[in-house]
Amino acid sequence: MKHLFLSLLAGVSLLATTPSGHAAQLKALVIDGQNNHNWKGTTPHLVKALESSGLFKVEVATAPAKGGDMASFKPKFSDFDVIVSNYNGEPWSAETKAAFEAYVKNGGGFVSVHAADNSFPEWKEYNKIIGVGGWGGRTEKDGPYVRFIDGKVAKVMDAGRGGSHGQQHDFVVEVRDTNHPITAGLPAKWLHVKDELYDRLRGPAENLTVLATAFANPAKGGSGHHEPMLMAIDYGKGRSFHTALGHSPECMKCVGFIVTLQRGAEWAATGKVTQKVPADFPAADKLSIRD
Repeated sequence: MKHLFLSLLAGVSLLATTPSGHAAQLKALVIDGQNNHNWKGTTPHLVKALESSGLFKVEVATAPAKGGDMASFKPKFSDFDVIVSNYNGEPWSAETKAAFEAYVKNGGGFVSVHAADNSFPEWKEYNKIIGVGGWGGRTEKDGPYVRFIDGKVAKVMDAGRGGSHGQQHDFVVEVRDTNHPITAGLPAKWLHVKDELYDRLRGPAENLTVLATAFANPAKGGSGHHEPMLMAIDYGKGRSFHTALGHSPECMKCVGFIVTLQRGAEWAATGKVTQKVPADFPAADKLSIRD
């Protein structure tokens, strides 16, 4: 009888853990509702990517449409281990902004996906949480450009706009921090599918670690610099993962995007990454796509 009890207890313990050993699935909230990009098309891909890892149980909070009652948009951030933003739109209410700041500052996780870094140019704390952003009237008043120059991260306080991109094209992502949990074990270079290559991002850039960059080729309309694509930011007791990748549903089918999103979200939520790099991760000269 004792052996039967112990066997049942072990079975319950296995059911209560995720494939990567977490005590229970992490709770993730994807925020959308306004975006100059196709959020209705991309949100399902974000949900699928996160849930396919086996680590996350995902909910979606959709903000009111433009011109709607933003005061009614009050996600309970504290119910979640990580917030994933697919939002680029009108300002949130003062109450919601204060709740979000407190959530991250007190240890919550945040993930900014592509155009989410266009949001809230006037919101000082949000810009600290994402590190750098673009568009929305951002200029040198908002902080330096962040680039990878001569083998190291450089903060460049040149005058000029914040945020631009050239023609969409396939491009190589280069890992610059091989020790960070998000990028540890990834190939040094990997080919990403046709996407917008964000450049000239600028902002406070405080407590920011550049994990990976891509060269914004002038022949494609880019800045001519190695620009940050993946970043990690510490904010209070919280953590933020910023990916500049992911313009469209097609871009989000890239295994490089999927895996770095999964690993970035896990790190933002827990401070560590338990996921192994999959065999189908792209190489420097080979794309890898999942339907």
